[in-house]
Parts: sequence; structure tokens; C-alpha cells
Amino acid sequence: EDQDFFRFSGIYRDVYLYMIPDVHIQDLKIRAVPDESFKKAELMIAAKSYGIGNVCIRLKKDGQMVLEEKKVLTGEDFWSFSVTDPVLWSAEEPELYDLSIEVYDEAGKLTEIIPERIGFRRFELKDHLMMLNGKRIVFKGANRHEFSSVTGRVVSEEELRKDLAVMKQNNINAIRTCHYPNTSLLYRLCDEYGFYLIDETNLESHGSWDVAEVTGDFTYTVPHNKPEWLDMMLDRANSMYQRDKNHPSILIWSCGNESFGGKDIHEMSQLFRREDPTRLVHYEGVFHDRSYNDTSDMESQMYPSVEAIKEFLQKDRSKPFICCEYTHAMGNSCGAMHKYTDLTDSEPLYQGGFIWDYIDQSIYKKDRYGREFQAYGGDFGDRPTDYNFSGNGIAYGGKRDASPKMQEVKFNYQNITAEVSKEKVRVINKNLFVNTDTFEGRVTVARDGEVICTAALETNVAPLDEENYVLPIPQETLPGEYAITVSFHLKEEKIWAPKGHEVAFGQYVYQIAKPQEICTADVEVIRSTHNIGVRGQHFEVLFSILNGGLASYRYAGREMLEMIPKPNFWRAPNDNDCGNQMPMRYAQWKTASMYLSHKDFRDGSRGRMNEPVTEIREHSAVVTFTYIMPTVPVSECKLSYEVFGDGRVKTTLTYDAVRKSGDMPEFGVMFKINADYDRVEWYGLGPEETYADRKKGAKLGIYRNLVKDNMAAYLVPQECGNKEEVRYAKVTDRKGRGLLFTMEENPMSFSALPYTPHEMENAMHPYELPEVHYTVIRASKGQMGVGGDDSWGALTHPEYLLQAEGKLEFSFSFRGI
Repeated sequence: EDQDFFRFSGIYRDVYLYMIPDVHIQDLKIRAVPDESFKKAELMIAAKSYGIGNVCIRLKKDGQMVLEEKKVLTGEDFWSFSVTDPVLWSAEEPELYDLSIEVYDEAGKLTEIIPERIGFRRFELKDHLMMLNGKRIVFKGANRHEFSSVTGRVVSEEELRKDLAVMKQNNINAIRTCHYPNTSLLYRLCDEYGFYLIDETNLESHGSWDVAEVTGDFTYTVPHNKPEWLDMMLDRANSMYQRDKNHPSILIWSCGNESFGGKDIHEMSQLFRREDPTRLVHYEGVFHDRSYNDTSDMESQMYPSVEAIKEFLQKDRSKPFICCEYTHAMGNSCGAMHKYTDLTDSEPLYQGGFIWDYIDQSIYKKDRYGREFQAYGGDFGDRPTDYNFSGNGIAYGGKRDASPKMQEVKFNYQNITAEVSKEKVRVINKNLFVNTDTFEGRVTVARDGEVICTAALETNVAPLDEENYVLPIPQETLPGEYAITVSFHLKEEKIWAPKGHEVAFGQYVYQIAKPQEICTADVEVIRSTHNIGVRGQHFEVLFSILNGGLASYRYAGREMLEMIPKPNFWRAPNDNDCGNQMPMRYAQWKTASMYLSHKDFRDGSRGRMNEPVTEIREHSAVVTFTYIMPTVPVSECKLSYEVFGDGRVKTTLTYDAVRKSGDMPEFGVMFKINADYDRVEWYGLGPEETYADRKKGAKLGIYRNLVKDNMAAYLVPQECGNKEEVRYAKVTDRKGRGLLFTMEENPMSFSALPYTPHEMENAMHPYELPEVHYTVIRASKGQMGVGGDDSWGALTHPEYLLQAEGKLEFSFSFRGI
């Protein structure tokens, strides 16, 4: 069975050998369901037992007795109790009651105690909507395979608790147990932490029907309509139901994954309905075979575009719609995820989805030099293999830390929206049951990235309501750029996060104009046969006519450049790029980046040399180089340097698009400086990497890290570490010496990494990367979005591509510090 994971042998669940007393409850079914008024609830307990005896049933809430009754055991018993004003369970408020059943034999001797934690909640389909406790639910979910980089299929309690804590900290409220029932501990912890579960039967037969769907020959498709498979399918469904039936966190039973359709799976769904009318049934496979369409209570699809969801719901509004898998998180991904989460606000029938998936499936291994790395498919001599195709996590393998993608997930899944303006904030509470007064509101004002004001914000917005509030901050008058951030934080410690943890934020940015600084210091220009020099008080710049570029930038007596800066149009392809053939479709821009030259190859092997154009201005000198690019058709770009007397160099890259040459992955300039300059500070979006289609979860601010920290730990080295909307960035050594890059008319994209895009692209594992010799800086107008609707063909959305026609121009400045 093909379930997208490593195949291991052995026993990977706990196995017990235990004794039972003569009077023993062998099975217990508990249902705690409020009525439609939610003022009363019925607690139903069905017990199957051995022997003759009695039980004492106690129900407590926070230590207070709710009910206590004694009953006689008869072998098969059904008891019902009424509970007034039940405190309801939800992921937002996972309120649990403590149920204990004491079992006594005929002589009155205590033989066993059965403790259970129960939650009162009502989940139903009403007016084509899934409703929890009377409210339309939205699943902000992730798929979860059981996987540990240390112990394979066995996830320790410590690892499991960390996973759930990280999920809660990042506003994930739902889990699909793909594609099998998970270890029992997960369900108890989800009851306690607060998660909605799709509990999935251990079934996947993808390989038996994917070809048949094309050929129409379903002879070998299983289980399909084959009677010889039915008993086993029902056994699997029943086994899951019987084990997990008493957990309030489970809202939906799933018949399995990617196993086509047919009568057998329909019978599985009917078993769930007969045994448990308090939950719904899910199965995505009917999308491929509608012969038993009522197998699933909801329309469930994998990786549809937002437009495809809208189109489907225009034609068929008979069921709610979820994506049981979406925003494929392979490598540097999750671009444009916000389009899906925005749809939950505008389309009632779309009730959310489950990211594929939570954690990279990778295993600790050592390279030939004894250094540990995260290994993936094929690294163990296993063939055939899907290589890194199971590395789809929003969390890394190994230590199970959140990857940079999680920043966007947290924002898109947040339950409070703060629409901030200069003087007010509109607070939209998307929580179903929790008032915003349960969170601490904060307002922070920063000028040019430095915090100048903080204030508390008291809010009282009811669930599914909104209110406007005047911000408790003074009016600002000084010139500068202001960022107002409104955020919401936990007032008290939770099992999954400390007091003060931020659960939601919104930000507004505005400017008060400041006078432009004009440099009046003079520069000296010196020309020779092969070089052009520009000198100021503390710096010297040398342009090479022979080698075609900026050959030297000396500041305070130190040479800052290791290589001539060159235009760059390429990025190391991410996994989504490789899936949609971007390297083939855009290959000319890689060769253009590597092989552009100031010499024209069309004039023979030696080529005519484009000499730079020099212009002397009042307080500056401009040197412009023209580069020929081996694109189809051949094109050219210009890189201009305007040197000012204070050492600042305004750099401008221009390109007039050639017809049919198409858009490019990136448009910018790449520098190489010594690796001693290993510290980065930037004023822009952060703290994690950001891209055109994945930056809603970032805040404008000043951030600092090391160059090496910008290498995301994706299983395969690829594009990473980009910073969007950067105003300035410093790359310095430990003494604070280095280069300062600043925006000109518009904020820029910026990255500082230990490797070039080409070095990263050549490595399939981090250990294949070369020793670090340089800090590679890329300042750019922008780069194409990372994509992520899926990783096997979905393109970057067009609005996140660079323009393909007209004139492209990008300016920024750099100087020594």
C-alpha cells in the first residue's frame, strides 16, 4: 500500500500483556452530546462486561462533582444521565470533564477503576454546512504522518507534545491522521490541547487504480466493488471506530486515502454511520469515482486551485467543501496560501483544508566524514525511490522545529484580524466561542524600525463579531516611516505556550516625508587605458574597462569586493520550480546570469568590447556598462554606477525586454564579499524569509541574524533566505565593518547567503555544498513567487511573476561602513 512514507518493518506500537479481574468492563462507549439549545446534554454510557458486580459512576468538572450514581452490571448495560448547562468542548476552549467508573464484585471489593476524560460537543451537518456547537466550523488544518528522524514510525511522547505545541502556537486547529489511525496518545492529547480530528482508516491503494483511471480497466483496482475485499475493509473501519470512539476531538471518520471508489468503501461509510450518528464521514476518493457519491458527507478534494473550488461550488452546492490536502509544503513553498484561507471568509460552503503536510520525513544519517544530515529517499540505496518527495513539512525533521513557511501559516490561520489604520483598528473576531477580552491587546509604534511607543488595548469583541477602536497612541509629527502593530497575546500560560505568546497581529505603515539628503562632497575621476578610478575622502572605486565591471571598492583602506558584481536573473530552483519544469522553461536566464559579458560574442571569438560610458556630474561620476546576454533572441542590459563623494554608489540595472524572451526568475545584482562579513541586519519584512507570494505573515521591522542562519534547512538546497520590502541591509564583520545597502525609489528584495544560486542548485544535500569562502549578496527588484498549490506542475501565480514586457529598472545604493 502506497501511503507516501518510508517502509519499515517491525512493531511500531506498544504491545501489552495484562490480566483482567473476574468482574471487568471490556468495552465502553461514551457519548456526551448537548441538545440544540445547548442548555442540556445527555451523557450516554454503554458497557460490556464480564462477571456480576456493580459500578459507581462519577462525573466531575474542575474537581466539582456533577453527578454520582451506582449501577448494576448485567453484561450489556446502557445508562443515560442528564447534565444541565454543560460546559462545551471546542478547539478554542477544550473543556473536559473527568469521568470515573469504579467496578466492584458481588462482595463489594473494588476490582478496577476506569478513568476517562470527556467533552460535550455537538457536531452536525445543517443547511449543507458543518456546524460545531451551532457555529460554522473552519478547519485550519495539517496532515500528520507518524514519523521521527530518530525512531522512524515511533514518535515519542516528547516529540508528539512538541508537534502539538508548535501546531497550536501557529494557529493550526485541525489534524488529519494521514493515512491510518495514529497512536492512541495523540487522541488523548488532542482532547486536551484542543484539535479537531479527521480520523482516517488505514487504507490506500493508489498504485492499483491511477493507471486504470486512464485505461478504464479496473480489474486490478482494490477494494473497488470486489466482495472478497469487503470483510477486511469493514474490519479496518470497525477497528478504528472501536478504539477511538470516545474522543471528543474526533469530528469526522475517514474511509481512507486515494483508493478510488466503489461499493466496498461505501459500505465502510455506512458502518460509521450506523455505529456513530454523532459524527460525519469523509472520503476524497469519490472525486475520481462518483458511483457511490454519498460515501462522503462532504465534497473533499486534493490540490484544487481556488478558482476550481469556486467553479465547483457554482455548479454543486449540495455539500460543504474541504481540501483534505492543499498547499503542498515541499521545500520552499506555501506561496499564495492566503487565497485559500481568504476563501473561507467569502464562501460559506468552503470550510477549510489540511496542509500537506506537517513534518519532513527525514532520517538522521552520517556522511562519509561523520557529519550528521537529514537523509531522504534513495540515501539508503533504496530503489526505486521518490527521493525527497516525502519532505513536505511545514516543520523540519530532526529537532522538529518550525520551518520559515510556518510564519505564513500562523498568519493565515489566525482567528483575529486586526485591520489597522493611522488612528483606528478594526478588530474582527473569527473565533467561534472566545471573546477577544480573553487576550491581551498591545499596540506598538516604530519609527524607521525603532520602537518609540507601546500601549495596552482593551477589546471586547464577541465571537464572530467585529468592532472599531481608537488607538491609544499619540499623533506623530516627526519625519520618518511609522509602523503601527496591533497584536493579541495569551493572558495566561497554556499547556502549549507561555503567557504573552502572540496569537494574531495586524500592521499599518505610513510615512511622514523627510527632506532628501544631498551629498555635496566632490569626487576625483582618474582615467587610464584599462581602468577608470573614482576617489573620495575615505574611499576609492576602480572600474575595469578590460574586465567589464566594478573591480574594486575600497572603504577606509579595506577592499570590500571579492568579485566584480554582475546582473543576476536566476535563483536556485525550489522543489515547486523543479515540479513545473521552471529550470527548462527559464534556462536562458541561468546562462544569461553565468555568461553575460561586456564582449559581443556575435563579432567572433574575441568579440567587440563594449566600453563603459562615463559621465562626470557636479558631485558624482557615473560609469555605465553594457552586457550582452546569450538569450533567445540575444538581449542586453545596462549596469550603471553613480559614485558620490561620501562613498555611496547608486547602482541601476536596466533591461529593455526583448520580444518572446519572457519573464525571469529574478532581476537584480549579485555581489561576492569575504565570508568574514557574516552578520546581517535588515530593515524590512521578517523575521523569517519572505517572497512575493508568501509575506503576509511578516512584520516590518529591524532584524538581525548570521549569514549562515539564512540557509533554510530544506532537505535539498534551494532558493531560501530572501527578504522582501527591504529599506536597508547591513552585512558586517564582528567589528561592525562592512557594506550598507539602501533602497532608492522603492524597497528591494535582499539576501545574504554563503553560496551562489548555482552552488546551491548543484547540491542535492547540504553536505554537497562547498566550503564557505564568500558571503553572496543579492539585491534585486524582486523574484518570482515560490508557488505551492502543488509540487508537480502548478505554476507560480501570474501576479507574482516579474513583468515580461517593457522596460525593467532597479536602483539601490551601497557604501562602506
